[in-house]
Amino acid sequence: MIVKIMASAGSDFPGVNYNDKKVSEIKGELMKMKNFPSFINKNSGKKQVKDYLKAISNGNKKVLKPQFHSIISTKFQEHSKEELTKIAEGFMDEMGYGRQPFIIVYHNDTENSHVHIVTTRVDKETGKKINDSYEKLKAQKSLSDTLEKIYGIKPEEKLNRLLNYNISSLNQLETLLDRNGYKLGKNTNDEKYLILLKNGVIQRTISGNQLAFDNKNDKNRTKQLRAILWKYKNIYSHKVFKVEDFRKQEGMLPEEKIREKDQLVPKIEFESELQKKLRDVFGIDVVFHHKDEYQPFGYTLIDHKTGSVYKGSEIMKMSELFEFTSEKIDKKLFESLKDYNVRDSESKILLLDFLKVRQPENEIKEFMLFGNKKLKNKEIYNAIRNDVRDYLKTQNNGDVSIIKSEDGKYYAIHSRFHYIGEVKALIGEKQYQKLLDPNIQITSKIENKTGNELNAAVTELFFELMKSSGSAKDPAEQERKKRRKRR
Repeated sequence: MIVKIMASAGSDFPGVNYNDKKVSEIKGELMKMKNFPSFINKNSGKKQVKDYLKAISNGNKKVLKPQFHSIISTKFQEHSKEELTKIAEGFMDEMGYGRQPFIIVYHNDTENSHVHIVTTRVDKETGKKINDSYEKLKAQKSLSDTLEKIYGIKPEEKLNRLLNYNISSLNQLETLLDRNGYKLGKNTNDEKYLILLKNGVIQRTISGNQLAFDNKNDKNRTKQLRAILWKYKNIYSHKVFKVEDFRKQEGMLPEEKIREKDQLVPKIEFESELQKKLRDVFGIDVVFHHKDEYQPFGYTLIDHKTGSVYKGSEIMKMSELFEFTSEKIDKKLFESLKDYNVRDSESKILLLDFLKVRQPENEIKEFMLFGNKKLKNKEIYNAIRNDVRDYLKTQNNGDVSIIKSEDGKYYAIHSRFHYIGEVKALIGEKQYQKLLDPNIQITSKIENKTGNELNAAVTELFFELMKSSGSAKDPAEQERKKRRKRR
């Protein structure tokens, strides 16, 4: 989860206009209006909201840009809109805006669920400007403290655990901390001390004398780790590819000055499905070491189960464990692919074929799609189901596609919610049976058609089936009505 503070804006509060437009376009939802007088509520127009914020701001003529506008975003849809609203409220308390009038608007128009918060920087009680010193750093800490209060995530305890891992060198400690979102740096005032930072905020200062290095490894655990690596390298893909992250550079440069990607220097990572499975199933984290964009020269193995860090070659030679390829993929695309619920080889093949048609500019390989059996939560699943049903009725949802597998099953792919699953489970048994009519012909391969041609062909078929039932209503709802009549 991340927080972003937008640049201060003028006295007309453009953030209110922006979020009101999102709501009117059904791309946003007003979740909360807090600390406004009773006559200004969810039924009020944007002018009333802005006028009230202006009235407070006018109490301090020195503040020329009174708007405070922030965004809290979660990875894809990991948190519901209600959870994000609760987090936003806690965040405003921590930032010193808890008693200010503010609005929280949930946006659903991107892959990542997020909320916008808008208020005024002028304190409504004192008329003074609310302290904004080191605001971006303060925002990171405020979000961290809020998450700790709501979910019991205690950074202090996590850091204590990490510092108690068995390590044999300062480099291993640095790798361990970096992998968990911390940075290790020197204290400029005293070189005998090190500082630990998270999101630019100093978490702790420690003396070099406090660090204990242990070169002895548990031989039994070493054997176990070697056996696990040997077994699972033959089950999951051990092909390694490069992941390029341009987001930081692109965000730092003004839009008009953004150069071509091949002129930017991305942050480089190396990934494989084997890595992900070892981390998810066994708590074994493999971290490659490389210089610039060149192939890794070694790796570190972090065993979270026993709290130990190993030099990779002590367990198994890198060349025996991994196969390095020349393939590469953009970080943002890679993260979205990992979020798809790829439950078996059939869904992986279908998704790969679909992506080749929809994103021909991206050379996605099969080993870049990782198996993922994680289920979408109930709220997201219901949204997917509704979108698929609406698509079959109206043919207007660009996030939904329908394809047919080699064995005759129909699958729905929802590109925004990163979902692939059988249509049968989404539209109901009765309506699905119409698709099994042997007189109906539909292509089972999508690589011979463009995305638009495929969608048009399949949608036409589904739409005709829906009309043939005598109604364009949801078939599941029709079935429920019939059952009620029988009672």
